[in-house]
Amino acid sequence: MSSAEENPRKWRFTWEAQSQIPILRLFLFDSHTKPSIQCQNLKVDLNLSQSLLQLSWFDDRHVSLRVPIPRVLLDPESPLSFTAFDDHIQVKLVLLLPVDHPIVSSFDSVLNFSQGLENASFDASKPLEMDSDLKMLSSSEEVNFHCRSCSFKLTKTPLRHFVEMPSVNWREAADNWFGNCCCSFGGVSEKLVNGYANSYTYAKGMCHLSSTTVTICKDDLMEWKFPDQVGCQRYDPELDFNGDNVFTEASLDSRSNCGRIKTCDEPSEEMPASDESKLMHFKDENFAAKFSCEVTEEETNDDASFPLLLESVDSDLSKDVASAPGCCVHVESNVINHVDEDWKHQVSETTEIKANQKSFLNGFLGNIFMVRSFNYSVDVEWIEYVCPQCSSLLGAYPCGNGYAPVDFGVRLFKCYVSTCLPVSGTGDLFRKYTLERMFASQLLESAEDESTYRTVVRDVKTRSPLLQIVLLNPNSWSCTGFCVAAEGANTGPISKMDLYPVTKVLFSDCSKNTDFHSRMIKDWETKNLADEVFMLTRQIKELIKSLVSAKDLLPRSCSCLQGLSLSSIQR
Repeated sequence: MSSAEENPRKWRFTWEAQSQIPILRLFLFDSHTKPSIQCQNLKVDLNLSQSLLQLSWFDDRHVSLRVPIPRVLLDPESPLSFTAFDDHIQVKLVLLLPVDHPIVSSFDSVLNFSQGLENASFDASKPLEMDSDLKMLSSSEEVNFHCRSCSFKLTKTPLRHFVEMPSVNWREAADNWFGNCCCSFGGVSEKLVNGYANSYTYAKGMCHLSSTTVTICKDDLMEWKFPDQVGCQRYDPELDFNGDNVFTEASLDSRSNCGRIKTCDEPSEEMPASDESKLMHFKDENFAAKFSCEVTEEETNDDASFPLLLESVDSDLSKDVASAPGCCVHVESNVINHVDEDWKHQVSETTEIKANQKSFLNGFLGNIFMVRSFNYSVDVEWIEYVCPQCSSLLGAYPCGNGYAPVDFGVRLFKCYVSTCLPVSGTGDLFRKYTLERMFASQLLESAEDESTYRTVVRDVKTRSPLLQIVLLNPNSWSCTGFCVAAEGANTGPISKMDLYPVTKVLFSDCSKNTDFHSRMIKDWETKNLADEVFMLTRQIKELIKSLVSAKDLLPRSCSCLQGLSLSSIQR
């Protein structure tokens, strides 16, 4: 008896198909056989009643293997073709319809429903959609998050409020609609952006959803001590946070009132407030001297001319700034009327805005799963958040200088958490999320935005290149397994198979490269106008491991191209 019949499972098969092409291709191979020489009198028979492909040949003696056919619509009248190569056997079948045709998708859905199946293969064909996640989570009475690795409960109390994570491109969208000048449409763009910044808070019991993460307040987490926050800064919510405008603010208590002015097209300069006067001064000290004022509460209440004094100050400021360069002058008095029981007086309104809102408006606190180059900032450091019980990676949170948290939100990756027990069960709303699927989705989105299919994945902390990747075909389908003997004791029922959507890529593991190779990658990136993205180290290593494993699903002659390894990622 030949080794193939004694151990048919050493023969691996991989089915592949391409979107919009009605061809199903089979790769059959093992590491010790050279089919072009050893597989004499190769025959391939199609058994449609059992959804099997039977192959036989002579290698000292008769060898027969069975390969299950995935659920597709085959054309029974079209002949199949096969060829024995040096390291694999290839078989081509003709389909009635491509695997991604709507009729085929509807057929699969009906078949799964009739058989009561809600299996992993059916979930894998569903796209990753944040809108559906938001609807399902909102319709749930309450949700607890669990670690997918050890089932540890991560949340102290169930979460009931779910909102969509705002887009980091909100400022750009507002500017496109209303203009980026403070005079355009009465400063509508400014007010929209700054109002949007004020709403960016992670309150207890609130969960923000994005395409790759769920962000919850640190107070909702079990057994986690968040670092103490230091270095809080004061910002005016009505001011532009992009750093393009000069702005001045009088941060006052009830005993002091001052006007405020800001002009366009000049660089900003921030100075800390004094504890005695609580004033932020202008860059021009002479001009600031005119503007600075400090009035005691007694003077404010007793002097009836105080409102007139404020109007006079505003008038003088307008005259002084009228000749200043810039597109406009915007004079404001942050004074509001306040009605007391005995008299009417005016008080200033101060709002404390933390530095996280400036970082957020600049897009630095967006998608940590895959940080785009224009959303990367050296001032924001992402710290890994791990499971308190098993230390598995679950997400990350942003920190500034001295590891002070920029905000109080912890981003949990959907591929590492579950919404119920058992994890990855039918009730788990995130069961269809995997690291590979999320990476493929984000990579394709980045490629479409940047019009390039070449990407360098860098470490978010060290900026070192760890993975070089090229998109080949985002619309492939595949499944794999091991053969079964056609006769003898190993003969038995064969489980049904389904094709999974995958993205074909070329990749290179750069994690062990020297400085010389890093410079070569930089030259390749510049020459090919490649995009660069940033991810956490552990995620990149996990992706590399997955890509290397998927590379072995094809014969050696089909796993290399242009000096890069050919592999696939489930999408």
